[in-house]
Amino acid sequence: MGRNPFAFRTLQVTIFILVVYIALFATLLTFHNIVPPAPSNVTPSPGINLTEAWFDLKELSNGFRPYNSRRSDEVRDFLLLRIESILKRNNNLAASKDVVVYNDMTANLTYSNSDTTVYFEGTNIIVHVLGEEESDTSGVLVNAHYDSVSTGYGATDNGKGVISVTQLISHFTTPGNKPRRGIVFLLNNGEEDFLNGANAFMRHPISRYPHIFLNLEGAGAGGRAILFRSTDTEVTRFYKASRRPVGSALFGDGFNRGAIRSQTDYIVFNGRLGLRGLDVAYYEPRARYHTVEDSTKFDSVDSLWHMLSSSLSTVKAMTSDTGTEFDGEARDDGKVNSGKGSEGVYFDMFGRALAVFQLHTLFALSVTLLVVTPIVLIAIHIGLAKSGKWYLFARRKLVEIDGQEVQIDFLGWRGFFRYPVAFVVSSGAVVALAFLQTKVNPFIIYSSEYSVWAMFLSVWICFDWFICVGAYRMRPTALTRIYALIWTYIGAYILLVGATIGENNLKIASGYLFVFYFAAVFFALLISYLEMFALPSKETYTLGDKAPVDGEETDHRPSEENEEEPTERTSLLRGDRQGTYSGYAAHRQASEDHDATDEPENDGTAGKEGSHEQLWANSFPSWTWIFQFLLFAPINIILMGQIALVITTGLKQTPADGNPVLTIYLVIAAFTVLLLTPLKPFMHKIHGYVPIFLFLVLAGTLIYNLVAFPFSSQARLKFYFIQRVDLDSGLNSVTLAGLDGYVQSIISELPSASGQPLNCTSSPSRIGLTQCSFPGLPPNVAKGANPWLPPGVPPEYGYKDWLNYTVKAVKNESAAVFTISAANSRACRIDFARAISAVNVTGSDVDPRLPPVGDHGAKDVRLWHRTWEDPWEVAVRWKPGSQDENDEFGDGMEGRVVCLWSDANTAGVIPALEEIWRFAPAWAVVSKAADGLVEGSKAFVV
Repeated sequence: MGRNPFAFRTLQVTIFILVVYIALFATLLTFHNIVPPAPSNVTPSPGINLTEAWFDLKELSNGFRPYNSRRSDEVRDFLLLRIESILKRNNNLAASKDVVVYNDMTANLTYSNSDTTVYFEGTNIIVHVLGEEESDTSGVLVNAHYDSVSTGYGATDNGKGVISVTQLISHFTTPGNKPRRGIVFLLNNGEEDFLNGANAFMRHPISRYPHIFLNLEGAGAGGRAILFRSTDTEVTRFYKASRRPVGSALFGDGFNRGAIRSQTDYIVFNGRLGLRGLDVAYYEPRARYHTVEDSTKFDSVDSLWHMLSSSLSTVKAMTSDTGTEFDGEARDDGKVNSGKGSEGVYFDMFGRALAVFQLHTLFALSVTLLVVTPIVLIAIHIGLAKSGKWYLFARRKLVEIDGQEVQIDFLGWRGFFRYPVAFVVSSGAVVALAFLQTKVNPFIIYSSEYSVWAMFLSVWICFDWFICVGAYRMRPTALTRIYALIWTYIGAYILLVGATIGENNLKIASGYLFVFYFAAVFFALLISYLEMFALPSKETYTLGDKAPVDGEETDHRPSEENEEEPTERTSLLRGDRQGTYSGYAAHRQASEDHDATDEPENDGTAGKEGSHEQLWANSFPSWTWIFQFLLFAPINIILMGQIALVITTGLKQTPADGNPVLTIYLVIAAFTVLLLTPLKPFMHKIHGYVPIFLFLVLAGTLIYNLVAFPFSSQARLKFYFIQRVDLDSGLNSVTLAGLDGYVQSIISELPSASGQPLNCTSSPSRIGLTQCSFPGLPPNVAKGANPWLPPGVPPEYGYKDWLNYTVKAVKNESAAVFTISAANSRACRIDFARAISAVNVTGSDVDPRLPPVGDHGAKDVRLWHRTWEDPWEVAVRWKPGSQDENDEFGDGMEGRVVCLWSDANTAGVIPALEEIWRFAPAWAVVSKAADGLVEGSKAFVV
């Protein structure tokens, strides 16, 4: 390495940068892929029992438990018994003054959800643990839903949330653990269908009691629980108490901007009840979400403990707060007045600590950086100019030597335009690969995200290195670092301006990434500016020992007896003025004639590596580059890397939902550029072996990414099932929705589909997917109905009793009354050909906060009973028909009455679905397409 291990030389720079990048990337990948281990102690905290929690989770996920299933009732009974046993164990009977259990079998409501009207009867379980300082306006709500989808066992969605709640009940009812503020634990049923359970909670009187909440959810099937979003800064600070907090304000921005389309009970508690709180959820792997793979088979105690421990610490912090920040009285509009918090910014550092501060603080810091940093740089510029050391952009100067004018070239512009050229080419190569991948094999990201990352990182470095090193060898310059940092500063300034506008106008908190990025660039650039004070002034450089001092020309040459032994730091400008010019001229000639195969490097030693750079640059310190790199690279790699990995994991399997795949590749491309930009000032010093190795990586990953099959048994393509039966004609069809080409391949493996006509169209409900329908195996979902008919028996015979309805028109009005019942079902709906304007379900409560019909009416009314086979009576009204002669309805109405069957726990009930489970390829897995697995319908005309 030479005498100086920190010199700005190829070997030192390459080793140091590789060590830092490899160490940080390895740490990021380890943190991202390994869930923090659960403690070996079975009872890590009083009242918490991990063995009990794990086996309760197995019992809970031992079958499908959608609201419209018998299993849902069994799970509800199990949870009530578990809570009762916990209270007995802790000597807290349900009837005691410290704990109250509400078996809520009365709450119901009718409300509007966009262009749909919902009538729902709740079956929630509510446990109120009273606090030491009990108040009517200061409680904490902890929520999880205990239903699952009809095609998923729900270990993560939302079994682990439910078990976390039961263990929290155990902890806070254990003697000695009574909370200071009271807690309402809510286990709601019906989240998977329009967040019905949380909406039903609004009808219970205790819903006015809590003012802050913690919602536990599962949007994946394992891994770590992450803080998805928060209402404000103050409530987010409670999450800082978590032992292993994970979260970023970026995800809250994603929800607020609509980039993340799925929703949780959070929007009910915050948007409709007016509470302030947190949304904590699992987010990976998405391919197992809502499928049979969301089970304990693919889960772990570690994952369960991550949510449970975070919840325990957070709720402890919430209940220990005795301030008045969240206190208030009920408002006139029915919402809870829990005060108004400040917009917040939060992010974690390797899951060890959570930074939380106000968005206003971030905005103030952003504005300060935008205003102050240019002033600082301008001030230094002025100082350098006055001292004659501003060599940037300096072209040439005429000096008089021995009575002759001589032109001295400073070469201050050399290297200025290299950065934007290299940046555009290398970044363009990454974007081009994104489009190529989308065109040739778009879904490889689904299973091989690290191969895609390796390809993008490799191509950027290879292109950038080739341009930077090639330009440096042809025209070496000591200004590479400072010019690279100036361009980066300009780009970061533009990004920060956009982030600052977003912070102020749109309340976007994820701009914190660019605040840190900009600050790091500025301080790295500041070092380059300060380095220039070590240079000789231009007069000293051009005139040498005859440079004027205080207006006089003085010979500064040392006497022979006082002259020091020259070292590597000895100035090259010493000697007589003719020697100075001769040295400059020789340097210029060498620069013009030097062989491009030489490797010029500057560590302050003339005549060796670096001798072809500008002669005045030999006074630059050779070690400051390390501080620049450490200021610029690590913080940005950590912050950007964490977010990049989480976003990649969260998005990579969303194409199965119809999301555009190009967006995912462009997001990865953007983060690739941000992660590697810290290399730019030092790229020309990286050894050629690095890009050679990365070129091989690029070649291998490119071939693999373009030709490999994108799905596997570990990353199965999710597709969607629904079976529809026309109960008037007896015809049924199975519809599978999925990625075009792949869904047809799945159907080709099903024996019942062989030789059947296949009708494929674009999916109207899942944009971006293709749906294919074919005659399916007859379902057997209703008691007493026999679809396996002998030859010659009309097909409608076996279906006619599944659904019964009557509809009576209201005389002289555009209105009608429906009476509907269904065998073995407690979920039906009415689809209308045009929007209705009013709905009334007999027995429904009215909530002024929740209008039954939206501003634009309702196209369907969805009905859920808590009991089986009981009828609904529904009165509807619509606006009279228009006078348009093409109005086919006039004052009448037509549509279909549809009932749903969602219980697939018993063999033989839905043979078409069971066939898919048996015969679908190993790389594919089925999920539900709608509220029901089977829909039976009959037409009506009023």
